[in-house]
Amino acid sequence: MGRGRKNGRDVSGWLVVDKPAGISSSDVVNKARWAFDAKKAGHAGTLDPEATGVLAIAFGEATKTVPYITDALKAYRFTVRLGQATNTDDTEGHVTSESDIRPTDADIIAALPAFVGDIQQVPPKFSAVKVDGQRAYKLARDGDDVTLAARDLWVESLDFIERPDADHVVLEMVCGKGGYVRSIARDLGEKLGCFGHVESLRRVWSGPFEASDGIAFAVLDQMAKSPELDAYLHPLETGLADLPELRCSVEAAAKMRNGNPGMVFASNVEYGDEAWASLDGQAVAVGIYRAGELHPSRVFAKTA
Repeated sequence: MGRGRKNGRDVSGWLVVDKPAGISSSDVVNKARWAFDAKKAGHAGTLDPEATGVLAIAFGEATKTVPYITDALKAYRFTVRLGQATNTDDTEGHVTSESDIRPTDADIIAALPAFVGDIQQVPPKFSAVKVDGQRAYKLARDGDDVTLAARDLWVESLDFIERPDADHVVLEMVCGKGGYVRSIARDLGEKLGCFGHVESLRRVWSGPFEASDGIAFAVLDQMAKSPELDAYLHPLETGLADLPELRCSVEAAAKMRNGNPGMVFASNVEYGDEAWASLDGQAVAVGIYRAGELHPSRVFAKTA
């Protein structure tokens, strides 16, 4: 998940960047790695270039916790442009269909429950989904007829926020891993009989990380290479917030860091649960709890 290099600092922790529009997620990660002079960095969930909001970047040992943030619930606030469909399902593409129909607020609210719960969603043709080993967006740009299979998606909630005017509606969605807001806008427009695409998109929060706590990209650039920048780092343990924490002894920590089961002090954990072991508040390992021991699947080096 994280990209590494030979030179640089052994930085470990999470950085929340409030990504601006007009820049790719990979460019933000590269800027952050350069700003911290970090050996290794990766992110938990790509945002489209024109999207804004939470981009959670992991450094060093924290990259081992990326899957837990990727799998966590995320919240998006987005504006749907009603009356138009585009080939990319956002403003980056060209208009393919138009309609004079404009649903009422009540119509929109009544349509939203169909997109909540366990749903099937077809990703946009201009997406990073692979088709026969190639990215769908590349095939679509080359003019190929791209057919993508529907995927399962858990949508916790989809709420009507406001209606600025007849052509626009602002919604907020909380969903699990792999959700495409562009597909929600497209499918909602089709259900309402008026077409639709995403005009603006902001990831409000992702797991334990909120946009309001993020560092602005411009500030990241301005503070690059300065010691004060480290104050923006969250501990790697933040990436394990959704898992139960089990304390352990020094001896058990040594065993787990060598890949062996170690005794832990359990409370509200059942046999077979995934959890993480800590020593003096620092993550030692993630693994499966069995009969008083944690069997590690990921181990963490000491970071302090």
